Amino acid sequence: MKTIMTSAFALALSIGVAHAGTCNDDAKDKKLAGAALKSFLTKCEKDAKAACDVTSKEKKLAGAAATSFTNKCVRDAVGT
Repeated sequence: MKTIMTSAFALALSIGVAHAGTCNDDAKDKKLAGAALKSFLTKCEKDAKAACDVTSKEKKLAGAAATSFTNKCVRDAVGT
């Protein structure tokens, strides 16, 4: 049950990230600055990493392949 919920969360998050653009684009659209910007980007990156980790596991990646995939996935979501 936990795996199903995690997968559903990751899917919803990845769909949301795909439709909303990158974290940096969203922050600019919201005109965030200072502490609000830092907090938003930290949360967005954390959520993206969780979604990317789940996707990596679904693809049955391990070791360096999983790390590489997750790093690229997070960079794409954050927009760096």
